[in-house]
Amino acid sequence: MGEYSRRDKLDRVFSALGDPTRRAILRSLAQHPATIKQIARPFPVSLNTISKHVMVLERAGLLRREIRGREHHCYIDPRLLREADSWLEYYREFWEQRLDALEAYVARKYKGSKRGASHGKPN
Repeated sequence: MGEYSRRDKLDRVFSALGDPTRRAILRSLAQHPATIKQIARPFPVSLNTISKHVMVLERAGLLRREIRGREHHCYIDPRLLREADSWLEYYREFWEQRLDALEAYVARKYKGSKRGASHGKPN
């Protein structure tokens, strides 16, 4: 049950991050908290559209919202970003190890071949 819940959270995080507008919103919130109106200013879309993007980010656990009167103040919540980063780091290390092994293999094969021994030398 715990692993399923973790995967479900990561699925929501990566799905939310798949949209460039949502990534831009998070980038902005990483600099400072903002209201929905402030978030919407640089985008050529309606306030309603930005509000929907904010809802997706909120459901994914990437931001939190506080309502003060009629204003909705948004703050980035980096906890799930850290979890996603850890997941990505595991695979980065996995592929770096594989690529290092491939590089060593190719170097051994190249060094051991006659072609490698005469490569770059005029005949």
